[in-house]
Amino acid sequence: MSTAADTPTAPTPSGASGASDTVTEHEHLEPIAASGAHAGPDLAAALRSHLDGPFAQVRDHCRALDAATFGAPAEPLSMDEHRARVTAQLAALATQPYAAYGFPEHQGGQARFGEAVAAFEMLGHTDLSLFVKAGVQWGLFGGAVSLLGTRRHDHLVPRITSGELQGCFAMTETGHGSDVQSLLTTATYDRGTDELVVHSPGPAARKDYIGNAARDGQLAAVFAQLVVGDESHGVHCVLVPIRDADGAPAPGVTIEDCGPKLGLPGVDNGRLTFDHVRVPRTNLLGRYGDLDETGTYSSPIDHPGRRFFTMLGTLVRGRISVAGGAGAAARSALAVTTAYAARRRQFAPPGTDVETTVLDYRTYQRRLLPRIATAYALQLAQHELVSAMDDVLAGRATGEQDQRRLETRAAGIKVLTTRHATDTIQECRELCGGAGYLWANRLAALKADTDIFTTFEGDNTVLLQLVAKSLLTEYQATFGDLDTAGIVRFGARLAAGAVIERSSARGIIQRLVDAAPGREEDVTFAIRGTQLRLLREREEHMLEGLARRLRRATAPGADAFAAFNACQDHLVDAATAHVERVVAESFAASVEACTDPEARAVLARVCDLHVLSTIERHKAWYLEHDRLSPARTKALTALVNEICAELRPHATTLVDAFGIPDGLLVTEMSGTA
Repeated sequence: MSTAADTPTAPTPSGASGASDTVTEHEHLEPIAASGAHAGPDLAAALRSHLDGPFAQVRDHCRALDAATFGAPAEPLSMDEHRARVTAQLAALATQPYAAYGFPEHQGGQARFGEAVAAFEMLGHTDLSLFVKAGVQWGLFGGAVSLLGTRRHDHLVPRITSGELQGCFAMTETGHGSDVQSLLTTATYDRGTDELVVHSPGPAARKDYIGNAARDGQLAAVFAQLVVGDESHGVHCVLVPIRDADGAPAPGVTIEDCGPKLGLPGVDNGRLTFDHVRVPRTNLLGRYGDLDETGTYSSPIDHPGRRFFTMLGTLVRGRISVAGGAGAAARSALAVTTAYAARRRQFAPPGTDVETTVLDYRTYQRRLLPRIATAYALQLAQHELVSAMDDVLAGRATGEQDQRRLETRAAGIKVLTTRHATDTIQECRELCGGAGYLWANRLAALKADTDIFTTFEGDNTVLLQLVAKSLLTEYQATFGDLDTAGIVRFGARLAAGAVIERSSARGIIQRLVDAAPGREEDVTFAIRGTQLRLLREREEHMLEGLARRLRRATAPGADAFAAFNACQDHLVDAATAHVERVVAESFAASVEACTDPEARAVLARVCDLHVLSTIERHKAWYLEHDRLSPARTKALTALVNEICAELRPHATTLVDAFGIPDGLLVTEMSGTA
């Protein structure tokens, strides 16, 4: 991609310096070195090296894969054709080493968990139907067998990684999606035959929207209530064959096809119903709750609620992977749009017949460049998340708090990244005008395929409540206390600021914040510590306010559920503020760690744009709570404009640094029509 026209003259914010509600002489950031505008490939390579993070080698390996084999189809296919194509792609992908990376060595894997997720993220630049189908096969189905099973199930893993044994992950039911604990499907132990009888007691118990079920799945990891005698032990996972050797539905199994969907046409989503299907007792994935030869139930975790959340927590990799794929899809859209914007011209200024490149228009910069900055922020935050996951899965971080913190961070990053993808791809489609509507330019498919990302692997609103609950309970050791009344009780006992998880508890971040002027002094947006302090203040204030609201609900006779329900909007907003702060601090720390001077200078400005745009998006809150004056919020907007203008010559370099193979991007984009 070539660098486009010269930078337009940046507007200078008005107002006398020195007053607390005007732009100070320190407001303006030091300009990026002029050579940076002409560094081109060298700067892009340095930025790419930084963006690739700790798993650069596997990313480069993925970039070398044949785009014709793994890329999106050149034109829309019928549903059956697309499914067949993706199945063939999955078989080709199985010949690569990535699937084995994600499994322990004793199961025939390589225990390179972080690299497995990084490779999977790179699939987000290919056909997203392949991304999802691979995620079902190796992340969800394979992950369930690997992480919930026992030694008796280890022999299945090599067959799963090779693609010989195709499976699906049957959790969601027609009547229960997010409320997994209330699933209706049962797995009842028959002592006489030493079998489990898997049954769907009614239409609401039908397993719904199950990937890999309609066409290819042979074995399902079915989540059901485990019943032994007259006692239910809660939700457990059982392996149930759903097709025989000829591909016909297994006895007692009804398979329906979900049919055409808004997106992901290459994924064979189906519905499963079980009519007293009998499987061996040993098909129970019993790591956290098992049955012995006498039918006696045992578990290493006594509390049913804690056992349930521990089981689900082991599957957090799927949520992390969805965030990675969403981020990759958004970066693809941004790369397509920036290439278009760098050469598309429209309207000539007075006195000239040379039309202006659309990227030189302030409104265009405002709509595009902050999203590129956020893409950087989210990718760098994803690196931290994947590294934390790698530590947990590899056994380097073994505490329960490490696992809970990972789950909370994964939920929050998934929310921000999938929402960013949905909003960004829509904006990119509009920024490309009619060209953005063409199938060849990928935006149409990206828009349709990623739409579901905000609601699968955890509905975003539900996940934000999970984040808020974790903050309010200080990662309580006993998950049985995470009912509504328990949350209210814990919230009522909060000390101000005591529950904030300082996920970026790095000395450099704290020093930056500590060095920033306090509220009584000038709010100088150009100072990184001030930027981060403003985000921290918002998070702390919202959590303290939430605690106060919950405290009022502890009066005798108060309806705890009603009180909690009344605070849900506050819960979601507080959780969002928390994750936005975590992402910003991750970006700031990453800038400080960058060793290439030129790349660091550009990264610093991109970080400024991301953080200040985030603050600007919430300027109504800062005004309402008297954290910023109207004059200061106007100065903030002016500074964001200034940074957009300064980064404009670097736009194509910034997206080149994403390292997306050309064969996976634009095939037809007019810049002159």
